[in-house]
Amino acid sequence: MYELEYPFDNEYIITKRKSIKRTLLADGTKRLKKKIAVFGGSTTNDIVVYLELFLLNNGIEPEFYQSEYAQYWQDAMFPSAELLSFHPDIVYIHTTNRNISNYPTTADSREDVQKLLDSEYEKFEQMWQKIHQTYHCPIIQNNFEMPFYRIMGNRDCSDYRGHSNFITRLNEKFYEYADKTEGFYINDINFISASYGLKEWSNPSYWNMYKYAMCVDAIPEFSFNLANIVKSVFGKNKKALALDLDNTLWGGVVGDDGVDGIQIGQETGVAQTYYEFQNYIKSLKQLGVILTVCSKNDYENAIAGLNHPEGALKSDDFIIIKANWENKDRNIVETAAELNILPDSIVFVDDNPAERAIVQAQVSGISVPIMDSVENYITTIDRNGYFEVTNFSEDDLKRNEMYKANVQRAAQQATFTDYNEYLLSLDMTAVIDDFIPVYLQRITQLSNKSNQFNVTTKRYTPTEMEEVFNNSNYIRLYGKLIDKFGDNGVVSVVIGKKDGFILNIDLWIMSCRVLKRDMEFAMLDRLIERCREQGIMTVKGYYYPTAKNKMVKELYNKFGFDKISEDNDGNTVWQLDVASYEDKNHVIKIEDNSSIQ
Repeated sequence: MYELEYPFDNEYIITKRKSIKRTLLADGTKRLKKKIAVFGGSTTNDIVVYLELFLLNNGIEPEFYQSEYAQYWQDAMFPSAELLSFHPDIVYIHTTNRNISNYPTTADSREDVQKLLDSEYEKFEQMWQKIHQTYHCPIIQNNFEMPFYRIMGNRDCSDYRGHSNFITRLNEKFYEYADKTEGFYINDINFISASYGLKEWSNPSYWNMYKYAMCVDAIPEFSFNLANIVKSVFGKNKKALALDLDNTLWGGVVGDDGVDGIQIGQETGVAQTYYEFQNYIKSLKQLGVILTVCSKNDYENAIAGLNHPEGALKSDDFIIIKANWENKDRNIVETAAELNILPDSIVFVDDNPAERAIVQAQVSGISVPIMDSVENYITTIDRNGYFEVTNFSEDDLKRNEMYKANVQRAAQQATFTDYNEYLLSLDMTAVIDDFIPVYLQRITQLSNKSNQFNVTTKRYTPTEMEEVFNNSNYIRLYGKLIDKFGDNGVVSVVIGKKDGFILNIDLWIMSCRVLKRDMEFAMLDRLIERCREQGIMTVKGYYYPTAKNKMVKELYNKFGFDKISEDNDGNTVWQLDVASYEDKNHVIKIEDNSSIQ
């Protein structure tokens, strides 16, 4: 919903929250259902109201448990039967500087302040560990915003007795814990409050009257930032940018002004602003965001503009460049197909409101931010949290190179008339073996990102994946595919749970960037090999349809499974006799973990 993307109107959302929710629930979207426990150090009702709207807008239907006012510690450490039976998928702890128990005084020694700091921190760490042990789910914890007054003036930030200094040091201890702990995330209210305006944010009347830790008008913005973390944890991030060129990546129109006439670089204030925006986009590429061009332009002019000597971005930074006179919605749909992603995984960035309106109307689910002035371009994309980072793996660093190699593969495919010969020409090698620690983060990430080639759409938190990794009752496989164009990284995961002589497949996923490469057959061959080694006689597969995974509806049929049941919702169960299975992969060489250890 357009009204729920940044920059949004806080007052409008507050006024229209009920009608917005009705509209979202009536739009027919099939959403992930997730349970969120909110442990509050202040009043949280309105936070939950607006958080629900933003999550619904991101494809997540939440159910909430809320602690009573200021009972966050008690609920975490001594959970009620109601809370235990709730079984949260994620726990959010809403504390602010109002919940710091003791601050230093000017009479305290350095040793006194250090003890105070350690005591305050240890209370939180004890709570986080208890939550992890009890629920085995991700935790989101606020850091602390700065105080709205400074007893010591400017010295408050540097003196060991200053409240600002104390909060900064406490925040640093939170960050150290987050850095070393999987499934633990910081909700950065220190940044959000400063961005909003600390004076307005911390207006004490809202605390004194309602026990709100922030002003009411700031709550939608706060909840939006929180929702970005939740949707990222559950794999609802965007994957790619489709960027216009003229007056978007540079000032002016390259076809009219010529390459020398466009504004980019260090010569003027406007040119520098476009240069900063290009640098920001290049930084997103380093996070694994796929960059593409969608511009109404002659191709030669577009390439010349992208290779301007003062520009930060070059043509080689883009996987696909659609610079032509076709409708932009059509170009975006084609781009998505070439990348093997869905159009709703793309963010379309264009300065022209008419083009934005057409694309938004024609491409379902795509995000189209308002790009009203180049000075606001970075803020608009950044605050929308399209690419919020909650997990970051080696594959993210290589993603653009991987997709670029796919373009080379497609070009080579066009030179072959026999598809099997083309596959053999790729000289593919796959490492397919049991999970190893070095890949657990990527395996978890893939389980939350894959939507199309995903038969059960089951998602795993880092803690849940660790439990699978350490449980001998599972057969686990990851697949890493390499060919002559490069390393595709970990692209497939299979998890099966043993039940006597039967293996039930809980998860079968594959990255769409390796579709039609027979990787699924290579994974199946290795799975059956493991089944035979462990005395499994029957493999059962399950397909649960969603709006996005139709491509795998007949996967088990293609594998040679027999369908044994189907319900009215299209959920199907399949079965394979292990003894009668014959290998299906004939184009990929298979190796095990010994080849990389």
